[in-house]
Amino acid sequence: MNKPAMYCAACLLLGCLSAVGQPAEDKVGQPAEEKSSAYLGPEAIVAHKDGKRLFVAARDAHQVAVVELPGGKVLQRIALPGEPTSMALSADGATLYVTAAAPKSIVCAVDTASGKISFTLPAGHTATGVAVAADGKRLYVCNRFNNDVSVLDVAGRKEVARVPVVREPVGAVITPDDKTVFVINHLPNDPSNSYDVAAVVSVLDTQSLRVSHIRLPNGSTGLRGVCITPDGKHVLATHLLARYQLPTTQLERGWMNTNALSIIDAAAKKLVNTVLLDNVDLGAANPWGLATADGTTLVVAHAGTREISVIDLPGVLKKLAAIESGGIKEVQPGIMYSGSFTALDVPNDLAFLVDLRRRIRLPGDGPRGVAVVGGTAYVSQYFADSLAAVDLSAEVSPARAVREIPLGPKPRLTVQRRGELLFNDATICFQQWQSCASCHPDARVDGLNWDLLNDGMGNPKNNRSMVLAHQTPPAMTEAVRGGAEEAVRSGITHILFAVRPEEEAEAMDEYLKSLKPVPSPYLVDGKLSPAAERGRKLFFDEKVGCAKCHPEPLYTDMKMYNVGSRGELDRRDDFDTPTLIESWRTAPYMHDGRYVTMKEVFTKGKHGLNGVQLTDEQINDLVEFILSL
Repeated sequence: MNKPAMYCAACLLLGCLSAVGQPAEDKVGQPAEEKSSAYLGPEAIVAHKDGKRLFVAARDAHQVAVVELPGGKVLQRIALPGEPTSMALSADGATLYVTAAAPKSIVCAVDTASGKISFTLPAGHTATGVAVAADGKRLYVCNRFNNDVSVLDVAGRKEVARVPVVREPVGAVITPDDKTVFVINHLPNDPSNSYDVAAVVSVLDTQSLRVSHIRLPNGSTGLRGVCITPDGKHVLATHLLARYQLPTTQLERGWMNTNALSIIDAAAKKLVNTVLLDNVDLGAANPWGLATADGTTLVVAHAGTREISVIDLPGVLKKLAAIESGGIKEVQPGIMYSGSFTALDVPNDLAFLVDLRRRIRLPGDGPRGVAVVGGTAYVSQYFADSLAAVDLSAEVSPARAVREIPLGPKPRLTVQRRGELLFNDATICFQQWQSCASCHPDARVDGLNWDLLNDGMGNPKNNRSMVLAHQTPPAMTEAVRGGAEEAVRSGITHILFAVRPEEEAEAMDEYLKSLKPVPSPYLVDGKLSPAAERGRKLFFDEKVGCAKCHPEPLYTDMKMYNVGSRGELDRRDDFDTPTLIESWRTAPYMHDGRYVTMKEVFTKGKHGLNGVQLTDEQINDLVEFILSL
């Protein structure tokens, strides 16, 4: 089955390869073999209401560090049974809820006075994005790979509902009145060969548990952070705004990827607008966490460019309101527009934040989580195992505003870890517009088609996962690269538009080789379901013929085939056979991303089954097996 063969800003860089391998034995999403033992990996961060403590989720070390403020001494380390992916503090400050991610995740209720786990609650696959109701009675937890939200009864210590959302929910916030939960979906869930491809924000009514959706602008993908203003009026989300419909001939002025902040009216449940976080000639790649303590100053971490943006939020809202009402003609200082500048122009305006934002460089790599305490922003620095403390006073010079707080010994980076850092580093890209992770978040897919020039212009292809890419040559859907090593170096040159030392490409090779597939959410206690077992028999049935092109153990024979999937923009009939491992995570399918679901591959396309007529139930079983790999 010909899965999406996608290329993206990092896709060339990595060669757009497929995911392969066997299910990981224990840790979900652990790309490097030494990660959990060698590094802390601080990510999520929450400030206690007393302003004297920070809770920092050290994802790689499976612990929460309690940090004293303002000094920065680590007071305590709380061990957890899994990767801490998110945290939320109860209204009274007595309980810290921490999601410990795994195929069967749990939520740990930590007593903030003692630092001990008081009780746990069940959750789904790779739980994250926990939100706690103001009355403390319910938790809402995003189950990333189940594509749903768990509603948890705190007093009853149980799950009372599972609410489906869209695709990979990764963050949630709840309004102060406890009536609405806003959930950000990491990726779009559209055919990637369509005109409009975009992620959505799901809106959950806490009484009826009904869900509606707010669609973001075309090209929105890679949502990472969400927060709500203290007054509950606005929900803010960070993401990429990809210009995927343009050929990848340049990077200037956000030609490929821009980096964005979407603002939602919480009461009206509608998108106000999307503002670009970049400058005209300097990208602000990979926006991640964000926070505002007073509703006035908004702080956004840029994971790819090692900096934060400090934004005048009321100024942004005022400017948007003026544009909406038609009362603004001068958008860029000194430039008068002859026609009216409308709200539709805002997501394309790289100068929108001029005079409304400061960019402050941080001392460590991989800023992700943000908490604001008084006039100081604390930012987790994932690859540095430290925090950055930033004085937000405008009077303080950037050089004097920042200090670094170590959370442990300075990390000694293995080649793999350095490769992971470089994969997420946009400072090695021309004008910092994107990192490899911009198009391959978590080294997987962004749900978009890209028109890379390695096979000519005007024939876009769907992005592909990097999991075990080096084990399944050739690279790229049309096999224009002999293997991933060649693709990595080509991508540095033609997608990042950079000239870099060879050792950096070698480090990225080692990182990509170390990737392990995540156990499928379709597995039942780590094993195939009865339906998947039936599907397995069909898959390996010689008459059906799936295993001929997708043999074990990689589930690809690494050859080119014509499976009748040529589209109107294609220049050849045959395409590379991708691995099927972790295909549950890599939709949409086929080289041009025309099918949103695996079942559509069999029911709408000409691909597979070798002319054998299967019943609908048999097709469902076959799909169940493939999605269990």
